[in-house]
This record gives sequence, C-alpha cells and structure tokens, in this order.
Amino acid sequence: MAVKKATDTGREKSKFPDGFRILQGKQEYITYLEHSSVRIWPSDVAAHYEYHMHSAVEIILPNRGISVYQLQDTEYRVHPGEILILPPGCAHELTERAKTQRYLILFEPGPLMSLRDIPNIRAMLREPIYLHGDTELQHKVSELLMQMVDCYFKREPMWNTQCYSYLLQTYALLGQHYLRYAPVGRRHGDCNIDPAIMNSAITFINEHYMEELSLERVAEFAGFSKCYFSRVFKQFSGQTFSDYLISKRVSAATDLLINTKRPIREICDAAGFGSMATFNRVFRQHKSCTPSQFRAIYGGIGVPESE
Repeated sequence: MAVKKATDTGREKSKFPDGFRILQGKQEYITYLEHSSVRIWPSDVAAHYEYHMHSAVEIILPNRGISVYQLQDTEYRVHPGEILILPPGCAHELTERAKTQRYLILFEPGPLMSLRDIPNIRAMLREPIYLHGDTELQHKVSELLMQMVDCYFKREPMWNTQCYSYLLQTYALLGQHYLRYAPVGRRHGDCNIDPAIMNSAITFINEHYMEELSLERVAEFAGFSKCYFSRVFKQFSGQTFSDYLISKRVSAATDLLINTKRPIREICDAAGFGSMATFNRVFRQHKSCTPSQFRAIYGGIGVPESE
C-alpha cells in the first residue's frame, strides 16, 4: 500500500476529500470549512507526516491499529481507545501503518482560552495529554469526542458551536482531574495570590486588549505595583504580561482574518496593534507568515492582498 508523505520544503498542498493540508517548511496551516474553526480528518490508509507544527490543538482517536507520534525525545504509541492531545506549536511526526483507522481532530484554541478559569490549568495545556490505561476519565473523554465527531459529519445548523460544546466539556473534565491530582506547585507556579484577583486581571486584559493596554494599567486595576504584578502574573499564567497580551491580540486578529472580510488595516486596529509594521512583524513571529498571506491561505485567495 502506498504511503502518503508530506514534504517539508516549499509550499505543499496535499489533497483530501474535503480540503487541503498546506505546508510551508515545517509550518502547517490548517484549512477549515467556511465559518468554522474545527477540522476532523478520518483516515484508514498508511501514512507518514514528517516533523511539522501548527497553531491548532491536535487530538488523535485511533479505532484500529497504532498511531505513532514522535516528539523531540518522546514517542507515543497510541492504541485504539487511547487519546493523545497535542498543544499548539508542538513539533511532531506521525506514522500510521497499513490497516490503521483513526480520527484526527484539529481546532483553534482561541474560544477556550478566553474562559476565566482556563488560567488555572495553563500548565496542563502546555504539555501533551495522553489518556490510556483504561481509566474512567479516558472513557468519558472518548465518549465526548466521538459525539463531537458525529456532530461534525452531520453538519446540522450550528455544528461548529456544538463541536466546541463537546470540547468545553472535555477540557472541563481534564481540568477538574488536573486540579484534583496535580501538585499544587504546578498549578500556578507556587503563586500564593488569590486566584480570583488574577482571573479578574486576565478578564480585564481580555476585555481591553484592543486598547493601548500597559502593564501599569492592569497592575493598577489589580491593586498591585507594576513589578509585583509582573512577577505574580507570570507565576500564575505561565506567561509574561507582554506575551499574554500579544497572544490575545494575535488570536483576535486570526479570528477576524478567517471569519470576516474586513480590511487588514482595520483588523490591525481592532486587534490592538499600534501599526501595520508591528502587526506584520508580530503576526509573522507567531504564524510564520504575514496577515495577508494568512488570509490568502485560509480564504482561498489566489494572490495575497497588498499591505
């Protein structure tokens, strides 16, 4: 049986029944159906995907055979009934031999990241999650994800939102398990500050990221000095204030580029970037392409818009 192979040079388009897999170097750009940010690829053929990464979360659900993931220094051999969840930006290689059958779920994490209690489990979200050993959690998550698969292929009205409802339930279960059993020090980096205060500060950022938002302004909102707030914010969220704010703005811009036809300069302002030069530079750092190139990839435009 022939094995499908994705090259890692130039821009490669691999045809699938309902879309393309687009690679540029090691960076993969997930193509979604219109008005959606969830993709599910079923497969029952041998395949090998060389090292690549993408901004989407990746979940694999093998039904038959073994899916082998290679991450830098760790190998996961995912059997039927097991689940592997890879965070965004995680470089990986995937090999599936003959007679393997699986569902590959990819989705943009932005809608989940805006929830107020997500910072409580940021440490969990930065690492691969491997559910195995025939546990109750594994069975519950598997059931939810298979309901999501069924919803995806039925394509009933509001199917994208319905898919995210299953993802929300999945991450709620995973988060509850993590907070129940993870060492306290891993949850918030040994941060002793009241989580409610930090969650309020993060909500403030999420509601004002499109403005000129400084560390001083958010620290004042939280009632702390700039230096102290900067330190506890990183302990609590796992990111610096600047990194969190930039990630939020890039996520907002990504959503607008995919789901609207607003001019790119207008999206720059709506996402809180001070200039087109900054927007292009930061977006390229996070997505390995400019905003107009990103829109061309996801919007099916033949020639990127001039910037």
